Amino acid sequence: MVKIFGTLKTRGFFASTILLFLLTTIIFGGCAKSKYQDNKPIVVVSIVPQLGFVKNIAGTHINTNVMVPSNADPHSYEPKPSQMKVLSKAKIYFKVGSGLEFELAWMNRLIAINPSMNIIDCAKGIKLIDFREEHPDHENAHGPGKDPHIWMSPPNAITMVNNITAGLIQVDPENGSYYEENRKRYVQNLAELDKNIRGKLSKANNRAFLVYHPSYGYFAQEYNLTMLTIEEEGKEPTASDLAIITKKAQENNIKVVFASPQFNPQSARVLAKAIKGKVILIDPLAQDYIANMQFLLNELVQIME
Repeated sequence: MVKIFGTLKTRGFFASTILLFLLTTIIFGGCAKSKYQDNKPIVVVSIVPQLGFVKNIAGTHINTNVMVPSNADPHSYEPKPSQMKVLSKAKIYFKVGSGLEFELAWMNRLIAINPSMNIIDCAKGIKLIDFREEHPDHENAHGPGKDPHIWMSPPNAITMVNNITAGLIQVDPENGSYYEENRKRYVQNLAELDKNIRGKLSKANNRAFLVYHPSYGYFAQEYNLTMLTIEEEGKEPTASDLAIITKKAQENNIKVVFASPQFNPQSARVLAKAIKGKVILIDPLAQDYIANMQFLLNELVQIME
């Protein structure tokens, strides 16, 4: 569950922004030239899956930079001065736009450092899931928090790719036809992935699966599955929580716990032992989106037979 930060006071906000910008200037002002010396547009994204989308569309026509590294938690990550230095020269920023905690905490400050860069909302056209709708029976559920993990649904990924392509053409119209051709090819691959998932999961008898962090809500909604979760609202489960989840897993004959490398897997291991099952690591922030989703599908097919 996304924790929404309180509103920053105006004075403190601008003071911290100016301080951060000064730090990047001091640290990097006398250093060697930037690695971006080829006059290609600098494109910045929030998370690694977006980086994969951008590279599939733009190829080598742009320079890319991701704010939240693959091994970091986008709910709590704080950018480094070196990232801010690159951001200050960016032509365009692709935000996830779905309530990702990193963006809730940092987006205004990122824009203040580079007010001239174009901001593209990758969530445009996607219906966000409210936490209450996703977990109606969860006793800790509260609104109006949204599930930020929109990219975990291939149809949503197609929408994000379309939004990214439009943004790239906006800042680099000379390569517009190249971006559009790549978009068509990649969208076709994503559509084939979606068709493959629908076909294989339509035959599943057991349609529930268990994850540590609730990253798969949009995937579950898209393919008529039930996602059971261990962690909620960024909190480690209590002993009573684990007992409840264990009972639900046993009722659904679940023997696998999916965990993410960004989070401590200890609770997942405890639960896996209780249900006499195993933990499988799947990274929702992987760059190779299609290969990662295919891996998830293969694992789901095995446990849902």
